[in-house]
Amino acid sequence: MEQYLQKAILEALTKMGVSGDQIPEIQIETPRDPSHGDAATNVAMMLAKPLRNNPRKIAEELVSTLKTDSSRIEAVEIAGPGFINFRYSDSYLYNELTDLLKEGEDFGKSSGRKGIKALVEFVSANPTGPLTVGHGRNAVLGDTVARLLEWTGADVHREYYFNNAGRQMRVLGQSVRARYLQELGKDAELPEGGYEGEYIRDIAKKLIDEHGDSLLNAEDEKVFKESAEAAIFEEIRKTLERMNIRMDSFFNEHTLYENGSIDNVLKVFREKGMAYDEDGAVWFKTTEFGKDKDTVLVKSSGEPTYRLPDIAYHANKLERGYNLCLDVFGADHIDTYPDVLNGISVLGYDKELVDVLVYQFVTLVKDGKPFKMSTRKANFVTLDELMDEVGEDVTRFFFLMRSPNTHLEFDVAQAREAGEKNPVFYLQYAHARIQSILRKVHETSDRSGESNLSLLTHDSEITLIKKLLSFPDAVELSATHREPHRLITYLNELASTFTSFYHDCRIMGVEEDLQQARANLAAATARVLKNGLRILGITAPDQM
Repeated sequence: MEQYLQKAILEALTKMGVSGDQIPEIQIETPRDPSHGDAATNVAMMLAKPLRNNPRKIAEELVSTLKTDSSRIEAVEIAGPGFINFRYSDSYLYNELTDLLKEGEDFGKSSGRKGIKALVEFVSANPTGPLTVGHGRNAVLGDTVARLLEWTGADVHREYYFNNAGRQMRVLGQSVRARYLQELGKDAELPEGGYEGEYIRDIAKKLIDEHGDSLLNAEDEKVFKESAEAAIFEEIRKTLERMNIRMDSFFNEHTLYENGSIDNVLKVFREKGMAYDEDGAVWFKTTEFGKDKDTVLVKSSGEPTYRLPDIAYHANKLERGYNLCLDVFGADHIDTYPDVLNGISVLGYDKELVDVLVYQFVTLVKDGKPFKMSTRKANFVTLDELMDEVGEDVTRFFFLMRSPNTHLEFDVAQAREAGEKNPVFYLQYAHARIQSILRKVHETSDRSGESNLSLLTHDSEITLIKKLLSFPDAVELSATHREPHRLITYLNELASTFTSFYHDCRIMGVEEDLQQARANLAAATARVLKNGLRILGITAPDQM
């Protein structure tokens, strides 16, 4: 409809003699107040300056010139200083509802991002321990935005970036070695800053099961580090799978050192005068990009800061042909990722191809107070423990239900509650309730499938149809803004609109043709709820 109205307006403006360079982008929006119609444009006001005319007069001439199909548009009205409002015809709504029912599980998909090859990098926790609640929002946001991009036509690849070298991993290996020795009755202490979680002891016990005491004289921590990495990654994969998340690839930072990418970044930076040596360190001239001071790329110890491999990694992504690289970062990256973007621009890449989704952190609360569950795994709560407590669907939903740029208080008591006060159960109950109604219709009627949708004339029926037809817009807006909570807001509004319809319009016990038409309207609602929940990575049960 948006494209249809844009084309009709453009044709009318051309007939009015408005030149192409005077015509602005024709925007079609849905009025917040339904009494203002189903669609609106401010094009007359946008034309006031170039045409040097009163916007209301421009609107009047435009409306008198405009040709629209009465089977689609019932009325065109002028409001206020020059808004043009459109009201859809009932026949258009019935035709669109018929198409919705035919499209089924594909309803809501679009092709606007066709041709976009997207790499979404998220989670990216080093394999030093299990995934925690702190990683949960990153994981669920990244996966859901990837789903939104797929639903709007993009070819999406999910990648997990990690570093299995450096001090963190050495300390991990030393920690496992210490626990291995302790389990065998030897005197050993954890290294300074070592990992104390019970999972380290579990890895050590597994090594004893597999190797006995044959590793007592191992020369270094390598075997312990490698065993820990393999065991931890296996647990990370299982946790992600439990959250309905699959990764297409895992990228090891060490690859960037092995293939010379790190050296190449420094070489190009030096050639372009964007890197220099001072006090034994290598510096990036970030003052050239407006920063107050330059930034260290390689410390005086010879150890690179994370910016250097990150610049090389993003260059690698773009070299692989991705024309959208989306990073999901916590708020602690907000001051540092611009250095990476500026770094790839120095290398000659288009930094506009890199998009960053920054989210605020999560606090677990119960009764308004910080909440810590009992855990054997040191001073953190794992994602698995949270899912054990409240379930996988609830965990995903709660991580998504607020804007990424707001702090999230994950209320464990509310999440545990199995009822309509729990926002995810509210949507799942709505779907299950409709399925229950449809089963009863099926039991009492020999007819199913197509019906006379023109019998749907009640205000509540028309309002529900319009809400259903706005689902693709909700998906598109959520994808464009990288904000899955917008889709949740839409689904809540849809469930509420269905409740009003069901209150006003009986399905069972009415004339059979009307019963079938209303049953199909209910089925369309269930379909949209299910499609929306699928994008969120959440199940839509048929009964609860």
